Amino acid sequence: MAQVLVRQLDSSVVVRLKKRAKEHGRSLQSEVKTILEEAVPDYEAAWKRIERFRKRLGKSGRIFSDSVDLIREDRDR
Repeated sequence: MAQVLVRQLDSSVVVRLKKRAKEHGRSLQSEVKTILEEAVPDYEAAWKRIERFRKRLGKSGRIFSDSVDLIREDRDR
């Protein structure tokens, strides 16, 4: 697994990170790791899940209307 070194980080940021880690019951390292993982989500995996969901919906035989048409119809009333 890779490592990241952050140089010249303001000490007040470290204090806030330590406080946040304590609030979440994690170590400083675990808290920083969690923050970074949440900041850079795995979009490729998310799109794969979306595509699987779309395929499942298509196999259900249901027809889904275009929401643009429904919104326009509602505005025209």
